Amino acid sequence: MNHLPPMPVENLDRVLVGDCIDLMLSLPEGSVDMVFADPPYNLQLGGELLRPDNSRVDAVDDEWDKFTDFARYDSFTRAWLGAARRVLKPEGTLWVIGSYHNIFRIGTALQDLGFWLLNDIVWRKSNPMPNFKGKRFTNAHETLIWAARDQRTKRYTFNYDSMKELNEGLQMRSDWLLPLCTGAERLKGEDGKKAHPTQKPEALLFRCIMAGSNPGDTILDPFFGTGTTGAVARRLGRRFIGLERDPDYAAIARKRIAEIEPLAAEDVLPKPSKRSEPRIPFGVLIEAGLLQPGTVLSDLSGRLHARVRADGTLSAANALGEHRGSIHQVGAAVQGAPACNGWTFWHFEQEGARLPIDHLRQQVRAGL
Repeated sequence: MNHLPPMPVENLDRVLVGDCIDLMLSLPEGSVDMVFADPPYNLQLGGELLRPDNSRVDAVDDEWDKFTDFARYDSFTRAWLGAARRVLKPEGTLWVIGSYHNIFRIGTALQDLGFWLLNDIVWRKSNPMPNFKGKRFTNAHETLIWAARDQRTKRYTFNYDSMKELNEGLQMRSDWLLPLCTGAERLKGEDGKKAHPTQKPEALLFRCIMAGSNPGDTILDPFFGTGTTGAVARRLGRRFIGLERDPDYAAIARKRIAEIEPLAAEDVLPKPSKRSEPRIPFGVLIEAGLLQPGTVLSDLSGRLHARVRADGTLSAANALGEHRGSIHQVGAAVQGAPACNGWTFWHFEQEGARLPIDHLRQQVRAGL
């Protein structure tokens, strides 16, 4: 049981300005549900990057992305990761994004510090910047690492069913095709230039936050920038804490987030996991009078049939023989298949429509 102090309300939905490590160390231990981090990439640029027409590419050459050597970068990485691990709840998770310049070093640090890696996710950019010099492959992806606080973490949040629905009923894979942040979404300064060189698309944060948190959870971003994490968190009914050392970026983030209208609470609830729903035996449908013994069920095509019996079994006969057993056993037998989900295979007639018997199961669950 978690007896750690909660996050003070005055820290929630705020952008705190200062060093992210010092700020995280000032927060209560074990008080954050999720961390999303977009740390400096340490790109190690050796000079200006020019297009074929000699125009200058607006690359990441800010001081916050410069480190004297790998040792200095590694020390910084371990310090902020250690502070983030301290502030995470025992069941909390961390997401961190990077490029080939830094993500492998971050991965090593995560494992050394005791995090437990759950997935690496490839964000495949649908509109990547080309390689202007033509000396390398076009760098068309970045990598996210999703990690639990430690190996013993078993109850971390993963809204599997919601991710499946977002992916048209298929398991969501670990390669995500999403565009870069461009157009109206890209924040601009008064000079018309990018407000921040590495602003992430809201679609990327939407997916991470929907997958790894629930409404009301607190999400910490130690490299807040112009506030994409906070904007998406607010829209999806989560609380946020943004840490940013540049007061100009912090001011942009505050203004941006203040203009966000949160979605209605009922619209952001994740789809309940089937595993969390109460088990309803098929026989309960018969006991409740939703199906009468003698009712003939069919598959969706109406080609295969089975008869409901009073004891909650089905009976069927076809070229493969006579069958009696559970909705799953008989469903598999009439198809000559090794297994079957009888709840979705067998259908009943209602007002001229053919509906899966799972429809009746949901009626029973709704009444519990």
